[in-house]
Amino acid sequence: MPTEFISLTFPNASTEINPIPNPAIDPDYLERYARNLDDYAFNYTLVPYDSSYFDPWTIGATIAAVTKNLKIIIALRPNTLYPTVAAKALATLDQLSRGRAVVHFIAGGSDVEQAREGDFLSKEERYARLEDYIKILKRAWASPEPFDWDSKYYQFKQFRNLVRPVNGTSIPVSVGGSSDDAYRVGGSLADIFGLWGEPLKETKEQIDRVYAEAAKARRPETDRPRIWVTFRPIVAETEELAWAKAYRTLEALKANRADGKSRVPADAPAPQNVGSQRLLEIAKKGEVQDRALWYPTVTATGARGASTALVGSVQTIVDSLLDYVDLGAELISIRGYDNLNDAIDYGRYILPKVREALKEREGKANGEH
Repeated sequence: MPTEFISLTFPNASTEINPIPNPAIDPDYLERYARNLDDYAFNYTLVPYDSSYFDPWTIGATIAAVTKNLKIIIALRPNTLYPTVAAKALATLDQLSRGRAVVHFIAGGSDVEQAREGDFLSKEERYARLEDYIKILKRAWASPEPFDWDSKYYQFKQFRNLVRPVNGTSIPVSVGGSSDDAYRVGGSLADIFGLWGEPLKETKEQIDRVYAEAAKARRPETDRPRIWVTFRPIVAETEELAWAKAYRTLEALKANRADGKSRVPADAPAPQNVGSQRLLEIAKKGEVQDRALWYPTVTATGARGASTALVGSVQTIVDSLLDYVDLGAELISIRGYDNLNDAIDYGRYILPKVREALKEREGKANGEH
């Protein structure tokens, strides 16, 4: 399948470097942002989830209404919605968007965050519940015939889903993470597996782990999860300008956290999730790794969420992304620190060059001149 690009949805003008205190949704900004992603040929946008954040379903439906091609990835924590309800909700969004719904599952990487909405399962139990959840959704989408379910986490009788996905049988399911449980559940059940930006060596090791779990589940190589990798590119016309921009960004991130303007307090405890722990460990090996992978943004934000930067000129960023395509990444998520303007710059300069390079490679492989 072709390489595709993902952004993150932002419902207002607040950014990590210029935060707005307690911002409300700005409907005009949300529409403008979504339309720009659509116009610049991003393939997907992820609508995030947080216990204190906006409802992703409403935002996702709004995006669907103002775009034509952009696929909407709904971030979903299993503790927030019963799986039979989620199956119908996702199929409803799929119909409204004419087949553009995707779901990204978050098992839950923080006991504190999960407890805020009444979820007190252990991490291992959360992944076991997620495994059940995905199986229920896949069964509900595969057929309108009624079925029963009886497991530790869910019990129901004769549920039938008459809200059918546009393709008749399925909606893409994404799982992310860097733990053994994440590899197992995602490798065996997911259509997409999401990773945060790590050096090429470590990324290859994680991809191999996902593929090994897919093989254990007897999935053929043609049915393995597609790999999704996320970066925060800081790009400018020249290398020098890009690095100057990077250090300005870093200083803003540090200052905002010190002033209590960051979503991660300065005295926040160490992250509980394996993905963030991995990023912080890798950061100890050096600020710059591979071509342009930059880790000070990781340490400045406590590795909360996708925080690994790529720094350089347009060509450097393009070459860096192609390195990950060569490893097997089919979905590249890029978002910056000046959300709307960075998305426009990526759409103008990064996406076309990556696609052009891949098209040239394909032509050479087919013997074209």
